[in-house]
Amino acid sequence: MVRSRTVAAKPIESQILLVRGQRVLIDSDLAALYGVEVRVLNQAVKRNRSRFPLDFVFRLTAKDLHNLRSQPVISSHRHGGRRYLPYVFTEHGAIMAASVLNSTRAVEVSIFVVRAFVRLRDTLAARKVFSAKLAELEQRLNEHDTSIEEIIYAIHALTAPPERPARQIGFRPEMVSRPKMLKAGRA
Repeated sequence: MVRSRTVAAKPIESQILLVRGQRVLIDSDLAALYGVEVRVLNQAVKRNRSRFPLDFVFRLTAKDLHNLRSQPVISSHRHGGRRYLPYVFTEHGAIMAASVLNSTRAVEVSIFVVRAFVRLRDTLAARKVFSAKLAELEQRLNEHDTSIEEIIYAIHALTAPPERPARQIGFRPEMVSRPKMLKAGRA
């Protein structure tokens, strides 16, 4: 019982992964947190399948596993890894797993798991708000840049010396007076 209280939320947060747009814990990590073997956890899930819909727990595909292995999250299968694709548990699936395991440690640790998911959700929400504010600030700067450019152009136009018409060289027909024509019938 004392040992379960030493579980900190920080390591749990680092074990939460993003798979198919959902934050999940891999069955081996969850089993280690709950103090049971992976096979015991997976057997409990199989025995209580009606408590675990697809939005609580799902099995990784080979592509999912490959994507996770390309990150430093899951050990390579070459080093004595698993023979089957692992299950992953969403926040609700992790809580349900604690209830079907029926161990005191699982129930106590599930509180830390929930807190880790909540803290991660709050962090992501704060990041989204910050990103939106930053985008708004960038937009304002762009609008201000455009306005400043227009003001500078207007100042240049006002301070520029007036353009004098260029003096034309050569024959200009409008300057020549035309001879008056004699009226017909007067001669």
